[in-house]
Amino acid sequence: MSLEAAITFTLAIFIFGITPGPGIFAILARALNSGAKSCIPLSLGMSVSDVIYLILATFGLAAIAENYGGLFTTIRFIGAAYLMYLGWKMWTTKVDVEIQKNKVSRSSWLSSFVQGFLISASNPKVILFYIAFLPTFMDLTKLSTSDIVLVSGLTLLALMVGLMLVAVMASSVRKYLKSQKALKRLNKTAGSIMIGAGLFLVSRGTS
Repeated sequence: MSLEAAITFTLAIFIFGITPGPGIFAILARALNSGAKSCIPLSLGMSVSDVIYLILATFGLAAIAENYGGLFTTIRFIGAAYLMYLGWKMWTTKVDVEIQKNKVSRSSWLSSFVQGFLISASNPKVILFYIAFLPTFMDLTKLSTSDIVLVSGLTLLALMVGLMLVAVMASSVRKYLKSQKALKRLNKTAGSIMIGAGLFLVSRGTS
């Protein structure tokens, strides 16, 4: 892959990453509720899942989306249910006027990573995107190990930058909300977004 193709590829993945969808909705909700830093494991989980789809695409495994439709449907509904549960928790959790800045524990990082992974993995149409997208930049029949490592690294970088940019922008709004009333409204807004993301996942599965 030439330098020009690598730059174009990275930019295209960046744009794909910030396109509105369940992942972006989840990032917005998490950033509004807990700040940008808490979105790192969530974003990483989504990005790693996408990279796995990309690697599968490079080996021509588009048939996975068709042959294992039942599995993907199950994952989709699990992810959707989890998102709606988190949204409900945001609606019902009491807020504190003092915005906390506690460090995220290892267990919550793992939980967020898995959540992000499920959000991305629950959309098998992503692999079809990569199947259609990759031939624009490379000959999939002549891929070397170094080519796969390169495109995987560029994809991970572009997605993480895009998702964290969204998180930082959303979090910048959060810090101006100090009163308990404003925080309650913020929690309900974030919860509504999270529930909407879950419903979006379900609707995508039936389209």
